[in-house]
Amino acid sequence: MVHRHHRETYYVVNEGRILEFEKGDAVARVPSATEQQMAFRFSRFGEKGVQLDETLRGKLAEAMTTGTGGGDPDSGEPGTAIPAGFTYLGQFVDHDLTLDRTQVGLGEPVPVEDLVQGRSPALDLDSLYGLGPKHAGSARFYEPDGRLKMGTTLGVGFPPDFPPANIDQEGFDLPRAGEAAGGTQADKRAPLIPDARNDENLAVGQLHLAFIRFHNRVVDQLAERGVPEHRLFEAARDIVVKHYQWMLRTDFLPRIVDPDIVERVFTRGRRHFEVPGYGRPGDLPTMPIEFSIAAYRLGHSMVRGAYQWNTVFRAGGPGPIASLDLLFRFSGTAGNLNPDGELDDPNSGVGLRLPSNWIADFRRLFDFGEAGRDDLVVPEAEFNVAKRLDTLLVDPLATLPLGTFGGRGLPEPPPIQRNLAFRNLTRAAMVELATGPQLAAQMGFKPLTEDQILRGNGGAVLEGLSDTERAQLVEHTPLWFYVLREAEVNEAHPGSLTGVGGTLVAEVFHRAMEGSRRSIVKHPGWHPSLPAHQKGKFTMTDLLLFAFENDAQLLNPLG
Repeated sequence: MVHRHHRETYYVVNEGRILEFEKGDAVARVPSATEQQMAFRFSRFGEKGVQLDETLRGKLAEAMTTGTGGGDPDSGEPGTAIPAGFTYLGQFVDHDLTLDRTQVGLGEPVPVEDLVQGRSPALDLDSLYGLGPKHAGSARFYEPDGRLKMGTTLGVGFPPDFPPANIDQEGFDLPRAGEAAGGTQADKRAPLIPDARNDENLAVGQLHLAFIRFHNRVVDQLAERGVPEHRLFEAARDIVVKHYQWMLRTDFLPRIVDPDIVERVFTRGRRHFEVPGYGRPGDLPTMPIEFSIAAYRLGHSMVRGAYQWNTVFRAGGPGPIASLDLLFRFSGTAGNLNPDGELDDPNSGVGLRLPSNWIADFRRLFDFGEAGRDDLVVPEAEFNVAKRLDTLLVDPLATLPLGTFGGRGLPEPPPIQRNLAFRNLTRAAMVELATGPQLAAQMGFKPLTEDQILRGNGGAVLEGLSDTERAQLVEHTPLWFYVLREAEVNEAHPGSLTGVGGTLVAEVFHRAMEGSRRSIVKHPGWHPSLPAHQKGKFTMTDLLLFAFENDAQLLNPLG
């Protein structure tokens, strides 16, 4: 899959064709030899399915996006025990899996060893690293010593007489092209990172910056130990990627997938997707479109409409609570980094860097009490939890900013095309994706009942459907809706993926780790070497504590 959300290109290996979507249109064509060599390798896990018509998809999407703001403490939206930071960690991981993250154009030289590996669906953080500091197309992301570049925020006057917000803060914004880039304001705001989607909203942007800090801290530690300069980058990347994979396996996945499924897959192996013996020895993974277009879009359900972001932008603070609209606004890809700019105009506003008053307070996004750091725990009312994983999305996602799908500068689309649920359902229909009941039968799972599909358990309320539409929805349930309904009605682990969705997500993660050149799956004896608060685990809070030097002021520079 290449480039931005508004243009997605899937090279499906077992069909030998490219499925390309641009501005809502679908095209299937035969790829050129060069495209076959350089494209990501997608596959179908199931057979093609019967799709709902556009009218029914529209009704289903509207039912899924009737939630409230989902962030206001009084909103009534059901929450989970999952800290809200994991919502955006999931988005960061998605960008590590399902795009041409290295942004290398056709014809640009790529080292042979990276030609496929750098473009395969592997959990190897090439969304962070690109093709490394020695590659001409990626060198701009790096300092001369192999550390990744960081940016500096812009001091602003709000709140007045509040120095942390009023001064520039080095190392708390993504690196940006700046005035030297010339061109438009949008060109100057462009992030110097391999995947511009990681500047699509402020939460994922600040997480990307945390991973930059993580890499740089590992480089510093290795340098202190005397690792030769010519080996520093590769040695650091090996440590970073494997700790990242271990964090996903021991912390992230068990929070969103039934932990029993995760344990089974990682101790006994895959049963369904590219099982041992698949293809030829050494074959790299493919990415099933059922995962990328449906099952792993689970995070859309976890998004809240607003967040207690930091000491400035929170309920009762000097600024407003950080709405989802504001998190889009203070990004360089979907917004313009300016409080008074027009959101759908990428060149609006004067500032070219993140304002200092919008630096993240990570204590509000991740629970450091889990790591025994009670000194980094905020009051419960100011801590953000993810919305429950179910079939209901918060209503701001019914009207996406145009910049999230490449619509800025184009004619205003019909309102339903700005609805995230409708876009997900329609994209699946465009590729004739397998349905939930199909995959349940294929994988040998007991299918959801008619009542579970139509009524669920506190999720989308499907009213106003005709008898014919209800029958169609039950027989041909879209896979994305189906896996969210599975989580919603999961009695053993409420709000966790299970059955079709849980198994597909866990097995694709396992295969993507196996397919990485740096792999905890291929090296089962590997264990974390960096500090961890619990034996056998390496959690996101462990990662952040190391990246930010165990310093409360770095985790929360606004105080």
